[in-house]
Amino acid sequence: MSRISNFKLIFFILYLLASLSCSSSSTSSLKNGYPLQPVNFWEVKVTDHFWAPRMEINRKVTIPYLFRMNEETGRVDNFRIAAGSKEAQHTGKRYNDSDVYKAIEAACYSLKTFPDPELKKQIDELISLIAKAQEPDGYLFTTRTINPDNPAPGSGPERWSNLRVSHELYNLGHLYEAAVAHYLATGEKSLLNIALKSANLLVKTFGPNKKRAFPGHQEVEIGLVKLYQLTKNQDYLNLAKFFLDERGYYHGGEVYPDSSPFHIYNSDKYLQNHLPVLQQTEAVGHAVRATYMYCGLLDVAVFGQWPEYAEASKRLWDDVVTTKLYLTGGIGAAREYEAFGPAYYLPNDQAYAETCAAVGNTFWNHRLFLLEGEGKYIDVLERTIYNGLISGVGLRGDCFFYSNPLASSGDYQRSAWFEVACCPANIARFLATFPQYIYAYSPDEIYINLFVSSSTRIPLQGTEVEITQETNYPWEGKIKITLKPSTRKSLTLNLRIPGWAQGKPVPSHLYRYLNPQPGQIILQLNNHSLPVKIEKGYIRLTREWDPGDTIQLILPLFPRRVIAHEKVAADHGRVAIEYGPLVYCAEGIDNGGKALNLVLPDQVPLKAEFRADFLNGEVVIYNELTTKGLKGRKNDPHRIFLIPYCTWANRKPGEMAVWLQRKPGN
Repeated sequence: MSRISNFKLIFFILYLLASLSCSSSSTSSLKNGYPLQPVNFWEVKVTDHFWAPRMEINRKVTIPYLFRMNEETGRVDNFRIAAGSKEAQHTGKRYNDSDVYKAIEAACYSLKTFPDPELKKQIDELISLIAKAQEPDGYLFTTRTINPDNPAPGSGPERWSNLRVSHELYNLGHLYEAAVAHYLATGEKSLLNIALKSANLLVKTFGPNKKRAFPGHQEVEIGLVKLYQLTKNQDYLNLAKFFLDERGYYHGGEVYPDSSPFHIYNSDKYLQNHLPVLQQTEAVGHAVRATYMYCGLLDVAVFGQWPEYAEASKRLWDDVVTTKLYLTGGIGAAREYEAFGPAYYLPNDQAYAETCAAVGNTFWNHRLFLLEGEGKYIDVLERTIYNGLISGVGLRGDCFFYSNPLASSGDYQRSAWFEVACCPANIARFLATFPQYIYAYSPDEIYINLFVSSSTRIPLQGTEVEITQETNYPWEGKIKITLKPSTRKSLTLNLRIPGWAQGKPVPSHLYRYLNPQPGQIILQLNNHSLPVKIEKGYIRLTREWDPGDTIQLILPLFPRRVIAHEKVAADHGRVAIEYGPLVYCAEGIDNGGKALNLVLPDQVPLKAEFRADFLNGEVVIYNELTTKGLKGRKNDPHRIFLIPYCTWANRKPGEMAVWLQRKPGN
């Protein structure tokens, strides 16, 4: 008998425990084979002033807006036409089906938390359309069903004939995710049956002794694993692994001339097809595709007990965090190709940093945390969600960014919609499920990852623990946590201490603070001081907990100057400002119409102040030479007023800059 690695054995044991503790007919949650379990988003009540309003706007404005725009732009009509209930031609891109699926997913997750009969009716109507548009054998791709002889450009002449470009499998991955969301929210199988019929067709079509190919845009792997989690059908997990394993091998396909809009698909690096996945060590190509693939690697590793796939994903994470991560958590520097650039290539005004890539980066880091239990992954997740992700939606909830540059000459504005509309729905499904990132647990440990006023109940072995957080984070660093186990309980509470509070912006040498002193972290238990000992990003408190035990944590919040690694040419001689997890920027509207040429010398002191009436209430930062920020002396050469990057472009257009000159001329 071959020796089983410790990694594989641990996963096997955890997998058996999860299988024994869950019923296959339950709609409460998916079976999770990761060592750590997130608390379900619908089991966490968020009451803070930062995230709760954004979630409410997402529910009341963004999700209905997605449904409306999918109608107005013909995306829903494509299903009507494919179903035979309307006569017309296919409208838009070959991947527009996916926008409908993602909107359904976001709506279902909203429905799970906030029952809404009218929204439920809209979802049901869409599902009925999708069922009618599906072909008898399970095939579902509206553009080919509508006109098999002349589908949308890039679709290929026949089924599955142009997978590098067609997005047939990408669309289905989002269908599968939406189907799981619908089942979890309602317990109904109407959309799930459509997804399973489609997935069974894929199982019949693709495999080692069948059609060999890989999806040009990764996503189906994630969807297949979710179907596996729900059904325990091993075929779905095996197929997800198959699609990963097919990368790096020649499969033929059409070669496009350089003048073609599809010529980029000739590049194997762009598609992460340059090497077998287990040999890849550098993040290359389209950033959204990459993060979805890196998530798929982890899912396959965990649920299939193939740890080498997780090791590959972790190696790629090291490359991203060490050489290719924007300060905002954005990834994908090359605007022309929506792709990673070379190491340390991080231009500011040309930064692509697609919103979808930030969402994918969040999914990826959350999975890594659930696997490893290390705070560094939540550090990257927190940086991403507070900056380069929520920057992608305006404060009103109905205008968006596709890319998220770190500098602008004033010609970049939010858009009401996009021809390629992947980002709005991706933000919506993130915000609908945001609470799942706050807490996690194992049989006898609880993790508090994000500081958000909230409450939840966590089921541990033999008892249930109610947890309440009270905080005004990220504007203030004081956090009060109350534990109420149903009975006295011995457990370990893991309290995350963010990297920024330890004097380290990111878990690599890519950025550093000019002032290396992190500030004092204060920890109290029932008003008694405790020593601060940090292990893998967490303070571990192991003890017998009584109902009502209270923890007070104070994190040192003040403006911090950040500089980039010397190899990041775009940031030579420049400085950025952070406050807790937030990256700040200058907008021209607050700085005499200019932002790109502002100078912030190292010796100029900065002041942080909460303004309740400013952009829905936030902390602004200004130099102390400027009285109350906007009322400084007109001849003050260092007059600077900064706002959180995530809220820029919510007023009139103008210049913006994250990285400011430390000396004139930089």
